[in-house]
Amino acid sequence: MAHRYCYIVLFLGILVAGGPMVAQEGQDVYGNYYTRKSLIEGQDAEELQFVRENDVVWEYRIWRTIDLREKFNQLFYYPLEPEGSMGRKNLAYVLWEAVKNNEIQIYEDDEFKIPIENDYFVEKYTRADTIILEIIDENEEYEYETILVPKEFTSEEIYQYRLKEAWYISKQITEQEVRILGLTMVKDLFKERDGERDYIGTVELFWVPMLSRNVRNLFARHEAYFEDNIANLPSWLAIFKQRRFHSFITRESNRYNRTIGSYLTGIDAIMAAEDIENKLLDMSLDMWDY
Repeated sequence: MAHRYCYIVLFLGILVAGGPMVAQEGQDVYGNYYTRKSLIEGQDAEELQFVRENDVVWEYRIWRTIDLREKFNQLFYYPLEPEGSMGRKNLAYVLWEAVKNNEIQIYEDDEFKIPIENDYFVEKYTRADTIILEIIDENEEYEYETILVPKEFTSEEIYQYRLKEAWYISKQITEQEVRILGLTMVKDLFKERDGERDYIGTVELFWVPMLSRNVRNLFARHEAYFEDNIANLPSWLAIFKQRRFHSFITRESNRYNRTIGSYLTGIDAIMAAEDIENKLLDMSLDMWDY
């Protein structure tokens, strides 16, 4: 009887002890079965290795495009909600919020010579549209009313990112290296005509200096939604460092300062881009000559 009483007391003790634990486990604000904490929250980007000018024996500049309509690159495009998925935002919203909060400096050009005032840029892209409404009154007479419709930044029409890179060989390292120098978002432009939207081209919103400490810290502190393993998501800085994207070359450093598309089209442009990729590969394979 005494043993049975001890078992009952022990069982009740376990229930009492386990009660608060079960109550605490619950779901977090994103509906997870455990409380998620980002492993990169508040993390600073690692220092870039210093490169001396005298050590660089070869250098080449490349401009390339990441097309988000390609399946492999869709991690840049989704999620489309401004608040993200499970607190994680796509790259466009990470950049947009950083610009709004004046966390990073943005530029008009890829040489970072013409800075853009952040507040001016935000006001420009959220300026209200003027719409004229046609109204029929009780006497079936037409009246016109002008109203302002506020705009919000949306990432849905950001289908491309463009990168500017420096490929180089240094005496201090044993392999070809690359540094991403700049990044820009590319927005599709449309014109409303007879109730339909006609595509008219693209525009680069702003250039971001990728070697900036503020930009690197921003990318190091935000997770990309890489769905292969959502329990251990990489930072945006890791995505670029590990080159987890597909891209195509649109320009190389040249005396005319021109893009491939300015003098070639179709299959010829594709072959020219592949020739540049092969040139980089050949230099990597033949670097022992240096």
